[in-house]
Amino acid sequence: MPKSRKYDMRVIEADGTWKAEIVRRASAKKSVVSKTQDGFVTEADAKAWAEKELAVFLELNEHNKRKRT
Repeated sequence: MPKSRKYDMRVIEADGTWKAEIVRRASAKKSVVSKTQDGFVTEADAKAWAEKELAVFLELNEHNKRKRT
């Protein structure tokens, strides 16, 4: 999966469950959670969901770049 400077993912454990977030870099100092899903039983499940969703965000970002030019 290609790396993006604008989008990233993070996986967080809270109260025995896992939460995955897709994070968008709004500025040099500010990040915004674009999408989140919680209630995963394992870290691997959360990471798999986040990787899949991040790929969708990167694809849309690339599509929007091509459309602008």
